[in-house]
Amino acid sequence: MMENMFGVDVAKNWVDVVGPEGHERVSNDDLKAFALRVAQMGGRVAFEASGGYETPLRMVLAKARVPAIRINPRRARAFATSLGRLAKTDRVDASVIREMAMRLDLPECSPETEEVSQLKALQLRRRQLVEDAKREKIRLGQIFDKGTRASVIRVLRLLQREIDSIQTAIAKCIAKSKDLRGRAALLRTAPGVGPVSATALLAEMPELGTLTPRQVAALAGGAPMARDSGLRSGKRRIGGGRKSLRDVLYMAGLSAARNDPTLRAFSDRLRANGKAPKQAIIAVTRKLLIILNAMIRENRTYQPA
Repeated sequence: MMENMFGVDVAKNWVDVVGPEGHERVSNDDLKAFALRVAQMGGRVAFEASGGYETPLRMVLAKARVPAIRINPRRARAFATSLGRLAKTDRVDASVIREMAMRLDLPECSPETEEVSQLKALQLRRRQLVEDAKREKIRLGQIFDKGTRASVIRVLRLLQREIDSIQTAIAKCIAKSKDLRGRAALLRTAPGVGPVSATALLAEMPELGTLTPRQVAALAGGAPMARDSGLRSGKRRIGGGRKSLRDVLYMAGLSAARNDPTLRAFSDRLRANGKAPKQAIIAVTRKLLIILNAMIRENRTYQPA
């Protein structure tokens, strides 16, 4: 059992910490001092992914070289329920996170470089703008008043300019980093992988190249999960993982299934065996991701069979 384990519940302006000496609340301005204190104790910190609010904590931990464990909130809540802890407060959550990290063999999250952090921020902003543009396009199809349509069109043009600007910034961010530039060049040799999907992989799956085939499929949420009970064999479904990345990779898999002879033959074989078209594309996407993981690990370009 690791005595110097700290469980952290992240809020917008502070974090609640439960460690060997009990509970404390640390403001975001004091995170650096907290990280240095944990480093001196030789401790580790476990925290939940909190929609980006955990970024300042993760950055100071990386600078202080404190091992960090990032936990899926749904998994932490399920762990709390299994312990019979139904109450939910910041202090309780921090305590549950600490206990979970002490009891389970959870992997540490590798520290992010400054370039990856910047690329992730740009990728997130691009995705937000694209989603906003989709909503405006839907509104445009529902509006018939000329004045209102003109307003929506102006907003769409503004959003497109911002998307183009962010895309340029992404290209510059990748170009100035030797590591990102090399990895992007390798990924782009694979079928279906364009600038958007390559950027998504670099930003949202920096672990690519260090994972097993099972791990990389599960991390993207592309591994089918069994739902069997007794004599009943349930339908396998994918889920969990990093949904935004999975959505981008699905389009890459769709393109690869159409244009790459090897992956197209794989898709045709699945459909001939009774798989639905969407199931075949999901399987192609999973196979493509496993190939990409091997390419980065072996530092080689795509080699079709």
